[in-house]
Amino acid sequence: MATETVTTSRPPLSIRLTAGWLDRETILGYFLLTPALVILVLFLAYPFLYGIWLSLTNAEIGGAPAEFIGLQNFAYLFKSDPIYLRTIANTFEYTFVTVVFKFGLGLVMAAVLNVGFRFNRALRAAMLLPYIVPTVLSTLAWLWMFDSTYSVFNWVLLHWFGIHGPIWLSSSPWPMISLMIVNIWRGVPFFGVLLLAAMQTVPQDLYEAAAVDGANAFHRWLFVTIPTIRPVILITTLLSIITTFSDFQVIWILTRGGPVNSTHVIGTYAFQTGISGTSIGLGAAIALTMFPLLIVMTGVVLWLLRRE
Repeated sequence: MATETVTTSRPPLSIRLTAGWLDRETILGYFLLTPALVILVLFLAYPFLYGIWLSLTNAEIGGAPAEFIGLQNFAYLFKSDPIYLRTIANTFEYTFVTVVFKFGLGLVMAAVLNVGFRFNRALRAAMLLPYIVPTVLSTLAWLWMFDSTYSVFNWVLLHWFGIHGPIWLSSSPWPMISLMIVNIWRGVPFFGVLLLAAMQTVPQDLYEAAAVDGANAFHRWLFVTIPTIRPVILITTLLSIITTFSDFQVIWILTRGGPVNSTHVIGTYAFQTGISGTSIGLGAAIALTMFPLLIVMTGVVLWLLRRE
């Protein structure tokens, strides 16, 4: 009886080599990361490195070819530009005050919504509105409410309390206060949502054990909830600091850094100098001074997280 043999052909060498490479987890991981790395290089690394180069030149929009001048732009900012020094102070003040209020109000909002009551879900959805509405659109609405002639706030103050309201965007110190109000209004839902999600992951066993030990509701919240969600608090605060420190849209739409450069933050002053003022090299230097400050703040938060 004849024996039938089955012969199988080996796959081509190129396919076998490719399959062998992809079987290695490390190589496969880098292979899958390649598209994301290309995007990061094109849209983050290259603009950042080009910005560093511009900050070391006297580049002007529409001017002569840029010449390398070293650190002269940075020396000018710290030694001869009083507006820049005021801008740094404004940026820290704006960031510190708004982040503190956003965290405090967001924490209260999360604690309230973490309790089951009627219309709880509707309120959770409604609280997201300030955050999901486009920044430009909501800020234009605030611009109308702060208008010196048609201000809703001034109408309420005058007709309900008989008080003549301030000129919100022109009379010191109200311009900076107005900017902070808008930023806080937009940022509270960000804290509220993330802290609420963190609170809902706290094991109920911890609350029950604390109750057995005699802790009341406030003490359970203070000594159980807060320590448990501390990593989320740190991460959320860090993200808020970064976005607030680099804020641009709210300030530019409402005051454009005025009156008399009193509300400039780093982002708006860099834009005014580099784009509106055409000194793109100096504007890049202004923007880059934001980077080491954010690195320091990020390092502090990461150090605190590692201690957890």
